[in-house]
Amino acid sequence: MSQTISDALQARIDSLPLNPGVYIYRDGRAQVIYVGKAKNLRARVRSYFQNAAQHTVKTRRLVADIVDLEWIIVPTEVDALVLENTLIKRYQPRYNVLLKDDKTYPYIKIHWQDDFPKVSVTRKVFKDGAGYYGPYTSAFTVRQTLDSLRRVFPYLTCNREITGQDPRACLYYDIKLCVAPCIGVVDREEYRAVMQGLADFLEGRSDEAIAALEGRMKAAARQLNFERAAMYRDQIKLAQRLVAQQQVVSPDPIDQDVIAFASDENGDETAFQVFLVRRGKLIGRESFVLPHTRDDDRAELLATFLSQFYDQASALPPEIVLPIEPTDGDVIAQWLTEKRRAHVDGDDPAVRLALPADEESVKALALAESNAFEALRTLRAVREADKSKQVLALQELQSALGLETPPGRIECYDISTLQGTNTVGSMVVFAEGTPRKSDYRRFKIRGRGSQGEPDDFASMREMLRRRFRRAVEPQGDDPGAKARQSSAAWAVLPDLVIVDGGKGQLGVAVEVLKEFDLLDQVPVAGLAKQREELFLPGKRTSILLPRDSEGLFLVQRIRDEAHRTAITYHRNQREKSGLASTLENAPGIGPKRRQALLKAFEGDVAAIKAANVEELAAVPGMTLAAAQGLKEHL
Repeated sequence: MSQTISDALQARIDSLPLNPGVYIYRDGRAQVIYVGKAKNLRARVRSYFQNAAQHTVKTRRLVADIVDLEWIIVPTEVDALVLENTLIKRYQPRYNVLLKDDKTYPYIKIHWQDDFPKVSVTRKVFKDGAGYYGPYTSAFTVRQTLDSLRRVFPYLTCNREITGQDPRACLYYDIKLCVAPCIGVVDREEYRAVMQGLADFLEGRSDEAIAALEGRMKAAARQLNFERAAMYRDQIKLAQRLVAQQQVVSPDPIDQDVIAFASDENGDETAFQVFLVRRGKLIGRESFVLPHTRDDDRAELLATFLSQFYDQASALPPEIVLPIEPTDGDVIAQWLTEKRRAHVDGDDPAVRLALPADEESVKALALAESNAFEALRTLRAVREADKSKQVLALQELQSALGLETPPGRIECYDISTLQGTNTVGSMVVFAEGTPRKSDYRRFKIRGRGSQGEPDDFASMREMLRRRFRRAVEPQGDDPGAKARQSSAAWAVLPDLVIVDGGKGQLGVAVEVLKEFDLLDQVPVAGLAKQREELFLPGKRTSILLPRDSEGLFLVQRIRDEAHRTAITYHRNQREKSGLASTLENAPGIGPKRRQALLKAFEGDVAAIKAANVEELAAVPGMTLAAAQGLKEHL
């Protein structure tokens, strides 16, 4: 091999099997830095360490960072693809191209498992009998979609137990956004027919949905229920208006996704555009931007996008039109076919990856590509506008607070508690006016006030001491790779500290900075909530930034982000402690199983409660009987 590697790594490579599977590279801190799949594990991994001159810069950097590797054998290449997706989502390796690294995408969920299905928005897909539609790029897109469709297919949003015997309906019935099964206006079958129309529309079967509405309108007229018939008539008009807004892509009633992509001049970012064509009409489009793609092969990049985008898709078309053939296209097509087979009854479940073969497909692909370029142009324009605002905001803060330079790194601290329970603190970091989430820190407050009671000042003092102690003391003995990795962030001193709470909390911050001899190095200000005043040490009067200034807007964003982070962490701690106490009383759940459940579901209360018996039983250490008992207990 042309690449110089350690004897231990060479031995690992030589012992690789010839089977299909997934390989995992780790660096010197034992962090997962890359996950890949292979038809032949030994041949694929060896290729990384041969002919280094032919590799891209990104691959050479990856190889230089590899210290250890492990692998998992699977029966087929499709299994390798599925496992690769799972591990990439779990580890978020820095050398893998990630569709989105901070959260999953929202889906519209219809709760078909209930007698009167409700509609919700979720970011997790379970095999629970519900219908999932998406993914969408943002919750705003989901809300827009539902706001339009709810006027045509009024659905439940309340938590009432539906008996049909309630004395009166809520306001949503009066404004025609609910069909009021609670008072018996429609029965179970009629309500589920309304929801089926919504599902048809989401899947692109608008003709069937409108035909069903027309059938119900005629039936109501025959029964002389003219009020109901008029309601259906109005819904039909709204539905036809929505259909008229859909662009016709093909004269034939075809179902397909059209995917194109475009990169910026340097190739640093690549935008993907997905056109959802159903029955020949463009029913939706989604735009995604993948960062750090300069050194990625286009065919491999397309394959990565396909595997991540369709990973949790609940509905797939029979054809996906692409601009080029993706790497391992036959494996991806086989995987998509198996996914579609689970949702298609009777029809041919095959999914075909195709290049454009007719004039309509060529035009649709060209339109998608132009939209991808436009997405990149818009993103650049927004960033440039934001950058100018950020520069102005930092300059205004420098002037108002009397700082020597604009504050490039701002840290803001907030405390969250509820009657003294589960007290936590948050530290958020803004670098050059934008959030740097990798440097955020959350604190569980261990101490209490001077009288043994909860005390916000004592909590702030503890959090600031823990933060700035790490800045002045060496961190080489931090336990664990994660702590060692984060020590560099702790060592960076902020250009400005903001504590939420005004003069009182400012005094605490000054006390702590003096304790560590940092008061002359770290400017600090207290933010009072009522008038959004800024207080400085030794100044009796507060500073009020102009109400329309970019500096004030930045301070508000930072304060709100610190508050949101603290509130979210506090809520999670309350839920975990509540769930832990519930699990403690569950039959057959001891300390080891309780820990395993919390680890498997990442402490997500809703996920544990929503999990079915099979998913609970799959947790290490659980049995089917224990899972059934826990499900009944929850």
